[in-house]
Amino acid sequence: MKWDAVFFDCDGIIIDSVDVKTKAFAEMFRAYGPEVEKAVVDYHLKNGGLSRFEKFRYYYEQILKKPIDDKKIDELAEQFSKLVLDKVLASAFIPGAMEALQKLKKENIPSYVVSGTPHNEINFIIKERDLLEFFIEMLGSPRQKHEIIDGILKSKGYQKERCLFIGDAMTDYSAAKKTGVCFLGIVKQTEPSPFPDGTCVSSRVTLEI
Repeated sequence: MKWDAVFFDCDGIIIDSVDVKTKAFAEMFRAYGPEVEKAVVDYHLKNGGLSRFEKFRYYYEQILKKPIDDKKIDELAEQFSKLVLDKVLASAFIPGAMEALQKLKKENIPSYVVSGTPHNEINFIIKERDLLEFFIEMLGSPRQKHEIIDGILKSKGYQKERCLFIGDAMTDYSAAKKTGVCFLGIVKQTEPSPFPDGTCVSSRVTLEI
């Protein structure tokens, strides 16, 4: 199929940076003890693609049982960004990602980044990784992924059934289902698929689904 547009998550889809962020969350909550650290990491891994702002609220309110306001969340998010940014910029590309982006550019098929990373940060990362030429826009939190995709579909007039979202988390799968676009789940060969039975998955980023 010649796609109208292709949407990419970033962490785990373009850049192999999931472990970088896992380690950063663990470091930030290690002082609360091993049980809290494990709970934080488990929630992060089960909710890939969820914005760090939502995760920090959950960590405080549900795991630490402490109140937290928006100012504190912003402070934690800034601390997190400082821990991960340089390592994200140094991370390898996911297998198949560059080949897919180059193919889309050659065939003049529009590509977009739809990420849970804060909007300004995802734009900075894509620019610093010299990937700007491959994307029409790079869009991140606080908007939800399904809101971003729906907005693009409506503004550009793409046919949803002719669009593809490539992601590695259930938040990506859910965004695809809510908006009606096709979905490809990226799953490392050594890991079980988090997606429902019958979901199209691959260990490489590919456009052939």
